Amino acid sequence: MTAQTEAAQAPDLLYSEAEEDLRSAVRSLLTDRADAPTVIAAIESDTPYDLRLWESLAAGIGAAGLLVPEKLGGQGATHREAAVVLEELGRSVAPAPYLTSSVVATELLLALGAEDGPVADLLGELAAGRKVAVLALPFATPAADGGAAFSGTLDRTVTGVADATAADVLLVPTAEGLYAVEAGGEGVTLQPLVPLDLTRPLATVTLAGATGTRLASAGPAADAVTRALLAGAGLLASEQLGLAEWCLTETVRHTRERHQFNRPVGSFQSLKHRMAQLWLEVVSARAAARNAADALATGSPDAPLAVAVAQAYCSRVAVHAAEECVQLHGGIGMTWEHPAHLYLKRAKADSIAYGTAGRHRETVAELMELPAP
Repeated sequence: MTAQTEAAQAPDLLYSEAEEDLRSAVRSLLTDRADAPTVIAAIESDTPYDLRLWESLAAGIGAAGLLVPEKLGGQGATHREAAVVLEELGRSVAPAPYLTSSVVATELLLALGAEDGPVADLLGELAAGRKVAVLALPFATPAADGGAAFSGTLDRTVTGVADATAADVLLVPTAEGLYAVEAGGEGVTLQPLVPLDLTRPLATVTLAGATGTRLASAGPAADAVTRALLAGAGLLASEQLGLAEWCLTETVRHTRERHQFNRPVGSFQSLKHRMAQLWLEVVSARAAARNAADALATGSPDAPLAVAVAQAYCSRVAVHAAEECVQLHGGIGMTWEHPAHLYLKRAKADSIAYGTAGRHRETVAELMELPAP
């Protein structure tokens, strides 16, 4: 293999100018509409979702349609751009159904390959931000288990569905195929749960006598669900990266400003070492997350491995960064008024979403034909 061929196959971990412009737009929006006091106030209300924020993000910026081709009403971008949006959402922990609808549900519909009919129509609605769709599976479902959901009938109960209360359409797998069910339709009951992470609500979905539109048969739909959950896990790493970056930045800022014995606490050697170690972990997490996003964007055959590596590593880094953020903020870090607890809860919840780190390590071992950990 020549050096030129190797370079062509190497992942691109850098951010393009377009990606940085997108980051700037999303960060500006979230700074205005989803700062810490706003998010804290939102989770204390009946619903944490800000419909005006979602409209601006999904339709105003066009983020909801990044993965959708232009001919179907989307932006025709890739997973790399969607990863940038998720980094910024991770930095703000804003309650928005972007991962579940604009990534997982959208990827699922794209994998069905229809260019007209109900699938294409629903994709157009999602891309325009007019509807939110959620896959009716537990948030903890890994890609390897997605196909197993295609059993039974449309009458079912599913627990732990993320963002179900924000959904207009539920994508329900059955033995007969994949159905699109109106979330507010007859025979559909949504029972909100009390999750650890209040910024991403969970609900129990009960279907009893509900009707829906059949989008695909079980075989093709099972493959599409597997692909969608893989994309969800891969881009979740970018959310975890954004979360960890915020925790590190905020911790460094606080330890510079907080004085003890007439010195900034950040000048103490033991704290310097802890923050330096955390910086190294965050930099490595960025490489893993970007590699996963690039592999998904290019359709690389190594995408399952890249995603598994990213999740196995980024989950741990996000939790560690959030724990350090709480601890190094001292007493204020333990209060409800400070946003540190939001990041710790999001990190903990993300660590089991779309498969635990342990499950992803097993996947790495299987793909590389290594002894399982």
